[in-house]
Amino acid sequence: MVREGDLVAIFNSIHRVMKAEKVLKERRMAIMLIPVPRSLTSDCGLAIRYAETDRESILAVLAESDLVPEQIYRFTAGEFVRITDDLPVGS
Repeated sequence: MVREGDLVAIFNSIHRVMKAEKVLKERRMAIMLIPVPRSLTSDCGLAIRYAETDRESILAVLAESDLVPEQIYRFTAGEFVRITDDLPVGS
């Protein structure tokens, strides 16, 4: 479900992830709602997967909508690596 180099955004509630999905899909952004991968923890259970190439535009829309993810991970070499530089200031 997650491809090499994809990013996975984790939110702190099911309400926020569902709202983020709606906002992003309304803007026709290439995202997919997925179950949180087993190796990651989340109270929510769902996450948003997107391509690295869409990172800036997706994070801009989420920040504009006050839906900044709690955590973002990059899938690299079969592992999820948390990245902190992707979150907008103030998150």
